[in-house]
Amino acid sequence: MKILLLEDDSAIGMGLKYSLEKEGYAVDHFENCKGAMGSFKKGDYSLCILDINLPDGNGYDVCRFIKEKEDIPVIFLTASDAEVNVVMGLEMGADDYICKPFRVNELMARIKTVLRRAGKGTNDDAVKDSVIVIGNVKVNKSEAKVYITKGEKEETVELTALEYRLLLAFLNNRGVVLSRNKLLEDMWDVSGDFVNDNTLTVYIKRLRDKIEENPTDPKIIKTVRGLGYMVERE
Repeated sequence: MKILLLEDDSAIGMGLKYSLEKEGYAVDHFENCKGAMGSFKKGDYSLCILDINLPDGNGYDVCRFIKEKEDIPVIFLTASDAEVNVVMGLEMGADDYICKPFRVNELMARIKTVLRRAGKGTNDDAVKDSVIVIGNVKVNKSEAKVYITKGEKEETVELTALEYRLLLAFLNNRGVVLSRNKLLEDMWDVSGDFVNDNTLTVYIKRLRDKIEENPTDPKIIKTVRGLGYMVERE
């Protein structure tokens, strides 16, 4: 289940993306109207979460654009619950709104309610999707835990937060070649700074060392020469 997230505040956007991915959703995060509307394709998303105040327009414009193409659920993020904001959003076809600041758990509950109301089900209705098995590696996204099978034993793989986030980036884009630039955009370190190219190389090596049977001949995280990396669909 894939969500379009439009939020111009980088810290809020990356935090929401990470939280949503932990719940098993795939997320495309955009920071402006042009990026969101330019990348929108009918049938790609199950839900859109739109901030209202944006650097090159507003969430109302994006909502109108989306609803003209496809009737999918929309939740607005707003800094004010003034009646005019709420009424305007709902009249444009929005399904719900939530005021900043908000608790992530509250947003997750709103998402599930909106998806059920739209007849799209929720990730709770597809718990199996939260457990991914690739080769001898099992990832339980709902628990944020990784296991590896050795012989008849299943062992826990200890990953750092960034290693796990990198693994999620691959798992949420199985079958898609991810360039180093794309990975660098998504990989923030704990202080909020971008991970540099050399550091990314180190993290990929560490991740392979932990999950690949033979890190020198990786079967899970494969290098696509000249393009980037990919985890194949199974």
